[in-house]
Amino acid sequence: MATTATRHDLFLSHFARQRPQFPGGGQAWLDRLRQEAIERFAEAGFPTTRLENWKFTNVLPLTRTAFQPAAPKLDGLTREKLGRLPLGRLDAARLVFVNGRFAAELSSFEGLPKGARVGSLAAALEEGNARLEEHLGRYAAYQPPDRAFVALNTAFLNDGAFLEIPQGALLEKPIHLVFVSVSEAQPVFSQPRNLILVGAGAQVALLETYLGLGDGPYFTNAVTEIVAAENTIVDHYKFQLESEDAFHVATLQARQARDARFTSHNVSLGGRLVRNDVNVVLDGEGSESALNGLFVARGRQHVDNHTLADHAKPHCTSHELYQGVLDGSAAGVFNGAIIVRANAQKTDAIQHNKNLLLSEGATINTKPQLEIFADDVRCTHGATVGQLDPDALFYLRSRGLPYPAARNLLIRGFAQTILERMKVEALRVELEELLFARLSGSQRFGEGR
Repeated sequence: MATTATRHDLFLSHFARQRPQFPGGGQAWLDRLRQEAIERFAEAGFPTTRLENWKFTNVLPLTRTAFQPAAPKLDGLTREKLGRLPLGRLDAARLVFVNGRFAAELSSFEGLPKGARVGSLAAALEEGNARLEEHLGRYAAYQPPDRAFVALNTAFLNDGAFLEIPQGALLEKPIHLVFVSVSEAQPVFSQPRNLILVGAGAQVALLETYLGLGDGPYFTNAVTEIVAAENTIVDHYKFQLESEDAFHVATLQARQARDARFTSHNVSLGGRLVRNDVNVVLDGEGSESALNGLFVARGRQHVDNHTLADHAKPHCTSHELYQGVLDGSAAGVFNGAIIVRANAQKTDAIQHNKNLLLSEGATINTKPQLEIFADDVRCTHGATVGQLDPDALFYLRSRGLPYPAARNLLIRGFAQTILERMKVEALRVELEELLFARLSGSQRFGEGR
């Protein structure tokens, strides 16, 4: 059996072979960024449970798999087939990536404002866009020992989305980034990288969707950096429904300037092992953030959500609500941190984590935490773990509902708390249908009586 070190060396050898083909090679800043990142990964290796931030998530199942670079192929995927995938018909400008590579023939750019730059990161790297040197890799840190996956993604910088929204732009439709992984005869990996720059006073809704075709194992390691300038309104949605043999690791890093409002909605339904890191830095006075999350896991799925609201300036607000529904032998992790820096007076921070366990074999490890270095703040946090309310079940069944219908109705009510916070109505409605079909369509989910 291969060891973690062996798989660590495997990715180092992949890097050495692929490096000459990476876009933008020869630019000193980019070559230096990739080299520093691969050296950091070589030094740290994959995280282990000895690290506090990975205490409850063991990545050995991932490191035991001999992943190969995914081939840039469509494998028969057409616009028509794409439209039949979840969220495939959402009215939005759409950038599609298959196995981590931009697919122009499946993408559409309708409804974008004048001056907006929306396209492939690889193309922007080849062009030598000066904005990339200024921002790419400046926010998603890969230096700490628990950020090895960010280091790996940064070293393999290849393709993804590069969005630059001009000052004052008001986008009427969302921008939808669709990442489709196509299983191959052997396990493959892709490492999408997204950089999103939102100009002062602009308003935009962004959606990242991660889907899988086929049942074989694959590994998606994604990093998204978002820079929200002064007085912006940025609503970010991430929806993950990959195959139950898939490994999914993703980092979202957002930085907010003065009076910027940023909202994150993170929904995870698929994957064998899933890790979501959602980090925001409130780096301007008067900025506000809202972090909302929902995950539903069954069987032997493992879903780990780590969040960080870093209050770096005074008079900022962050509100957070993450909810989990677990059945079978599924495992969940929530670690939510709020940091209030010494000069971040008048901070208002609220964090809640709520979890619903539907079977005796399901487990959740939850750790809300506060680090406060200022004295004039209002901060609260809490976590709950429970089961379906037997009195509510009895009431519904006494009104004629069979147990499965009563159970699903209560679960829907629990999940609805997160879904109703979504501003894009068409997106919210379709996510409700997908979630509730998943709850109702599985005989295993929530059974046991």
